[in-house]
Amino acid sequence: MVVIERVEVNGAEADGEDLRFLARASYAHFSSMQVRGGAVRGLDLHLGRLEESARELFGRGVDGERVRSCLRHALAGGPGDVSVRVTVFSRRVDAVARGEDVEPEIAVTTSAPVEAESVPVRLRSVAYERDMPHIKHAGTFGLVHHRRQAALAGYDDALFTDRQGRISEASVWNVCFYDGERVVRPEAPALPGITMQLLRRGLEAKGVPSEQRELRLSDLTPRLSAFLTNSISPILPVASVDGVRLTVDPGATALLLACYETNPWQPV
Repeated sequence: MVVIERVEVNGAEADGEDLRFLARASYAHFSSMQVRGGAVRGLDLHLGRLEESARELFGRGVDGERVRSCLRHALAGGPGDVSVRVTVFSRRVDAVARGEDVEPEIAVTTSAPVEAESVPVRLRSVAYERDMPHIKHAGTFGLVHHRRQAALAGYDDALFTDRQGRISEASVWNVCFYDGERVVRPEAPALPGITMQLLRRGLEAKGVPSEQRELRLSDLTPRLSAFLTNSISPILPVASVDGVRLTVDPGATALLLACYETNPWQPV
């Protein structure tokens, strides 16, 4: 079935005014997810993220049941497999700028499902720090710019380091490393991605050691494996960083994917 992109705002089909505002909304946050059979892995984490971010950005949260109601309405009558983006925003731009608490609005965009990538990627490092990295916000210019610059230089994507030279995250990904015994997550400020949180749950469930610590580009050696994670591709191997080859181990890939998949699908 062909899935046509649709946008609903506050549980109703978006009209022209809604779409015009969303097209220029820069102060907003969102969560993206893959829906399969009307269910989402880590739905509880997505709802928690939206609530916490709304409270920080707008002074008021968005109740999980309200978000689920909007999701159900957007999915009703359509295919069970879709990509979904939930955007939280406010038209009361002046009130937000004055520091007032405002009731956020919810936009749900549905589009065709996207299948996971599997071909190992080559990353180019760049010093870049996102504003408020703990929030998945609409300020994505820098992410796209550095990903484009990496592509122009012959790489697949960008890997970020902070001003202290610590590895943090990639353009639209979290990153982790595996030395054959334990998974290591960079400690530099980064988005706490939903997929990475699910991977951590799965690692604990399967008894695979993991830790968070400082990592620098100089720590990367061929004995390490590296993986990118996001809602589309939960475990994507990294072939190299700045030309430094890393180990691409199908067994390690399968292990981490199995850990991730211990998380059940949660009905919307």
